[in-house]
Amino acid sequence: MPRDSTPTKERLLREAERLFARRGPYRVTLREITDAAGQRNVSAVNYHFGSREGLLEAILARHGDPTDAARGELRARLADGSTTRDLVAVLVVPYAAHLATPEGRDYLRIVAGLSPLFSDWRADTVGTGPHLVDILTMLEARPTELPAAVRRERVVEMIMLMTAAMSSRARQLESRRPVELDDDTFEANLTDVLVGVLEAPLLGPLPAALVAPGGAVGPVPAS
Repeated sequence: MPRDSTPTKERLLREAERLFARRGPYRVTLREITDAAGQRNVSAVNYHFGSREGLLEAILARHGDPTDAARGELRARLADGSTTRDLVAVLVVPYAAHLATPEGRDYLRIVAGLSPLFSDWRADTVGTGPHLVDILTMLEARPTELPAAVRRERVVEMIMLMTAAMSSRARQLESRRPVELDDDTFEANLTDVLVGVLEAPLLGPLPAALVAPGGAVGPVPAS
């Protein structure tokens, strides 16, 4: 009868989560993961997951898939004509639930480290999910008075801010440093900040005194 490899696979996943969260997915060697998981064979990651990328995908899927399912459940509770705040809250609340566990906090820190990939959210990749893509698509269509290019840029900026804020809170909780906002206030405040990112009016160019020739930001003259 073949041996059950589930415990080994789970140890590799958990140690990879822990190490990836603290140092980034591409700064950790496979040997460090296998050593931390108590495995002598450095090829254990390749055996169970195919590659480093396969291991990262497994981590994102095991946290991201349930999160997206929760988003779908919350979205189904909303009436037609949902406000931007409603839709952003559907993104924030299930994501913030990861703050409650060490594994979840590591996941939040890992995702924040993948910010170069955020502009590809339409690809519906592993750990993203159809409900997330659907909600982001709706948010990208509003407010209609903003140029489409600005709306697209703001959705990416919103994702970056949300993931960075969650990662920062995760680190605070892990270090047992006190946080100023309770969980409910943190979620509500972050939701409102993100709505502001999406809906703030575009006020036009910055004052000429603040911008150097060619559009680069120049030094502010001494008064």
